[in-house]
Amino acid sequence: MYIVNITYKVPLEKVDQHLESHIAFLNRQYELGTFLASGRKVPRTGGIILAKGEDRYALLKVLEMDPFKSNGLADYEVIEFVPSKTARGLESLL
Repeated sequence: MYIVNITYKVPLEKVDQHLESHIAFLNRQYELGTFLASGRKVPRTGGIILAKGEDRYALLKVLEMDPFKSNGLADYEVIEFVPSKTARGLESLL
């Protein structure tokens, strides 16, 4: 499992110009089962994605398709972790 930490490197006005295509990208990855949760940071300096995948390389290839990444709007940090405990109802993450 992976945590993707996205940090904007351009003003929000520029990010917002690509928001619709970013949301379409997210929706597709949810349909494929790659993304489990996502959302904006507070304050709005980027976002977080909780993802699953076979390996880091495959996830990095997916993230290259994100309009925020392909248009140079944000930096991406990918953190791999192995969940060993969850709250009730989230056991499928183990």
